Amino acid sequence: MHLSENEGIEGKTMVVTGGLGFVGAALCLELLLRGARHVRSLDIRSDSPWFSQLSLHPNFVSITGDITCQKDVKKALKGADCVFHVASYGMSGKEMLQFGRIDEVNINGTCLILDTCMDFGIKRLVYVSTCNVVFGGKEIINGNETQPYLPLDDHVDPYGRSKSIAEQLVLKYNGRPFREKNNEHLYTCAIRPAAIYGPGEDRHFPRIVNNAKLGILLFKVGDPTIKSDWVYVDNLVLALLLASMGLLDDIPGREGCPVAAGQSYFISDGCPVNIFEFIRPLLRSLDYDLPKASLTVPSALVLGNIFWFLYTVLYPWLNKSWIPQPLILPAEVYKVGVTHYFSSLKAKEELGYFPMTRTKFLLSSTLSSLLGLAVQVLMELVVFNAVQASLVSLLSSSC
Repeated sequence: MHLSENEGIEGKTMVVTGGLGFVGAALCLELLLRGARHVRSLDIRSDSPWFSQLSLHPNFVSITGDITCQKDVKKALKGADCVFHVASYGMSGKEMLQFGRIDEVNINGTCLILDTCMDFGIKRLVYVSTCNVVFGGKEIINGNETQPYLPLDDHVDPYGRSKSIAEQLVLKYNGRPFREKNNEHLYTCAIRPAAIYGPGEDRHFPRIVNNAKLGILLFKVGDPTIKSDWVYVDNLVLALLLASMGLLDDIPGREGCPVAAGQSYFISDGCPVNIFEFIRPLLRSLDYDLPKASLTVPSALVLGNIFWFLYTVLYPWLNKSWIPQPLILPAEVYKVGVTHYFSSLKAKEELGYFPMTRTKFLLSSTLSSLLGLAVQVLMELVVFNAVQASLVSLLSSSC
């Protein structure tokens, strides 16, 4: 696919669900840089670390709303040329146990997005999925898109199951004709990213840092030969933009038959790595190191299931800030303890995707952005120690 870098973007109205999140914000910024007429974010949050930068652009509109609310979705999507459905719920930590909210957002929300695209005649929908639609704890080496969907009953967590259902719905909607537009159709595709990292990443790395700070990063899982995929956020954004171009139905030679229509694509940096070796530079930058002890996958699963049981008991209070993140859950054991990585060859051949820079070089920029996090961690420790010393002194004097 050989198109200009702004094809289908310049002068168009683009909508990004979850547009104030880590990936969504990066995508919004790139769309603005590429000349989109309007970029709308639909996000349940009204603020985020990226909001101030986005709000500087006169063509950016932030809509605070829920993708499970029809009124909010219609407000955001009306008049759009393309929708990037990035928003999801339940990917990691204690969110993984909030079954009802996971299905509500990932399945019902996606259905509402699809139906609204049909109602408004929006011709392009790019869905951000996950490799977990095919991975359920068994080794996959250099997998590709011919890999069958994991049976729904075999998923190890509700997030992977819900994303699988949603992706299949998205791809089934591909090619549906609009009710009020003759000879025009909705075209859809799904992007399956590996674990995402980059400056400002707010899920994996902060949790790892917090565990190290608290002294509860106690063990590694599996052996050093275990490998999995990662994808730098800018590489993922590039893949999403290429996918949106791949859904254009007016490309000479492919009129009415977009190359990406109804397709799914695995996206990564193309360099599978052991997760513990991957995070070693991060920990060392904070004066920590990898734990010496290792657990086998079966042993780690026992621990994960204990935490799953405990947090299931705590279900009514999981959205409370005073409930800490679990140490590890069964799905996370499989993610770090079982080899699984996928080829991006299909995305390269059909979309023209190629990672801009490889993982080992991109990690350095991520570490630079984490210097602020390191300072924050150190300041918290200094404050904690000062308060602790003051209390000890006060108690001693009172005695």
